[in-house]
Amino acid sequence: MGFQLFLFLEKLLMQLPRNWRKNFFFFLGSMGYLLSFKYRKTSYQNLDFLFEDTLSYKEKKDITKYAFKNLALNFLHLMELGHMSKEELAKRVSISNLQAVQRVHEQGRPIIYITTHYSSWELGGASIAAFIEPLIAVYKKMKNQAYEEWVIESRDRFGNTSMEKTNIVKPLIRNLKKGGACGILIDTNINQREGVIIEFMGKTLRQTSTPAYLARKFDAAIIPVAMHTDDEENYTLQIFDEIPVEKSEDEAKDILKATQDQADWLASLIRKEPKFWFWLHRRFKGDHPEIYRS
Repeated sequence: MGFQLFLFLEKLLMQLPRNWRKNFFFFLGSMGYLLSFKYRKTSYQNLDFLFEDTLSYKEKKDITKYAFKNLALNFLHLMELGHMSKEELAKRVSISNLQAVQRVHEQGRPIIYITTHYSSWELGGASIAAFIEPLIAVYKKMKNQAYEEWVIESRDRFGNTSMEKTNIVKPLIRNLKKGGACGILIDTNINQREGVIIEFMGKTLRQTSTPAYLARKFDAAIIPVAMHTDDEENYTLQIFDEIPVEKSEDEAKDILKATQDQADWLASLIRKEPKFWFWLHRRFKGDHPEIYRS
């Protein structure tokens, strides 16, 4: 019943002018900031942890308010993607540094796009599929199956294939061997059995080593991508140059270095414009649970 009401709301919103929809989701973001003490507190804890209490209260408040707003925008984008044509998407998204991808394609190598919860990650994934190449996108299973199916349908509209992260390595390997691409998030909390220890903005963290492992083993290119906007209307899919993976006699060292380079790339994004990152989740609870204690 609840999901049917959600679908009714979606149908109603999609009949409204886009500016009305956008303002409605801005309102939801503002309400989220005011009403959600838990996630507001999590954002402040994350900011204090990474920036070591150097940010003023106003800076933390402004960043946190935008984090709620940006989350609402991503939900709006997900809804709109389910009804959007490739031509409509092209009017809203441009691409920078496409030559980084073209160089890899000319070499006949597959690509592992590393992504992050930064700016409009929903438009970003769809834009790669629509304008560059379809990919296998790895996601975490959701609690509500009906909502999960709705999300996947929107994300895969332009050719992507979403796969749940459990037992994902073998499908990724098969895809890379065929020259296909994949997309892997590198900024989610992982358990103690996964990943390698890296340094992130001066903190020791565990980060997934899957991109580095696959790139080294199958001669794939690690290409970082992130979205950027100045007006929440027009977006740029930023493609960064390949992060090389060495292939020495020390496999563990090669994987660690490439994983650290990925962490450094993300850290540079956050330091430059921290408001775009998703501060509302407990990214560091696996390695530093103490920062979330009252």
